[in-house]
Amino acid sequence: MGEVMDQLTEQQRNEVERQIAIYTQGVQDIIPSEDLEMKVAKSILENKPLKIKLGLDPSAPDVHLGHTVVLNKLRQFQENGHVIQLIIGDFTGKIGDPTGKSAARKQLTTEEVEHNAKTYFEQFGKIVDMEKVELHYNSKWLSQLNFEDVINLAGKITVARLLERDDFDQRISTGKPISLHEFFYPLMQGYDSVMLECDIELGGTDQHFNILMGRHYQEKFGKEKQVAMLMLLLEGLDGVEKMSKSKKNYIGIDEAPQEMYGKAMSIPDSLMTKYFELVTDLTPEELEKFKADIGSGKMHPRDAKMFLAKTIVRMYHGEEAAKKAEQHFVTVFQQGTLPDDIPIVVWRGAEKISVIDLIVELKMLSSKSEARRMIANRGVKINGEKVEDTNWQVTIADDLIIQVGKRRFVKLQLV
Repeated sequence: MGEVMDQLTEQQRNEVERQIAIYTQGVQDIIPSEDLEMKVAKSILENKPLKIKLGLDPSAPDVHLGHTVVLNKLRQFQENGHVIQLIIGDFTGKIGDPTGKSAARKQLTTEEVEHNAKTYFEQFGKIVDMEKVELHYNSKWLSQLNFEDVINLAGKITVARLLERDDFDQRISTGKPISLHEFFYPLMQGYDSVMLECDIELGGTDQHFNILMGRHYQEKFGKEKQVAMLMLLLEGLDGVEKMSKSKKNYIGIDEAPQEMYGKAMSIPDSLMTKYFELVTDLTPEELEKFKADIGSGKMHPRDAKMFLAKTIVRMYHGEEAAKKAEQHFVTVFQQGTLPDDIPIVVWRGAEKISVIDLIVELKMLSSKSEARRMIANRGVKINGEKVEDTNWQVTIADDLIIQVGKRRFVKLQLV
């Protein structure tokens, strides 16, 4: 490391420090940390971009803010001239990543992989410049391996090492089966790094084992070992569970500006700094100023959260949409007035209907049990009056306004 740094000019050393400050922001672990600085320094000295790898398991195509933690880090590397290698696991996806699973994953079909990959590209384009991204499908090299190659690959890792994985260890201890093909997932992910000669691989902390396989196999094949950069996992709107669509605690990057802004305003205060650090495009200097203003009381937590919400909307919908979303929130939720753009639904149903059936019929909530919970939490209003009786029969009238939660409104129009 010292030899490389000694060859740099002062200006180049300052550039190394600048880039490292950006790349280490919001990162949980770098393995090994000294190699990251060495690779950046060598890249600057030789004027040669680094290869930054992100492997994608094409099983869930809807991108939410939790996914953007890694994507924002890719953007930072890309903005400094490095090459982004997106690997679509069309071959490994047919096996399924066993990470965090108590049973083998459903294996994807070729059609499912292709559909999900297309959706990924469309959404990723909101964060990184897809025209400058190297796209790779790992079937290109994995499907070419013959049985002798597979045996050779398996011979470069021990069973004991594979059983170090927490999910495998837990399944064995609880008597749950592990299929032999599942052991090959981390092997193949490691082989991807060999084929692409990656310098750095990004992933969440739950990908710790898989990413270290890249270092292991690069060494076995006589390649320079990649650096593993493990990103923090982002808690969802509940402040407890990892952000997930299945947990309904997510903010999708394709959601409407007003919905996105409103959801962001429900982020727990304790997580605001983490959200600013992981999902916004604030520079390290801007982030430090924000932390100082919050810590000193110069910025009120409510104002900080509004700035966060506006920043998130601006990143995915533009400045004008962010301003309108903020104005909508102030008008509806802070001033207590109704929005101007309430969706109108033409009603052709009964003249009288239970409030729970009405909510489900209007698709404001997906189930009667959800509607009951919302009423119990005093989150349903009819013409501005809170509904407290789950058995209440609503008399349908023209211009009847139903509000569910803080952000969902419907106005009925009779035929």
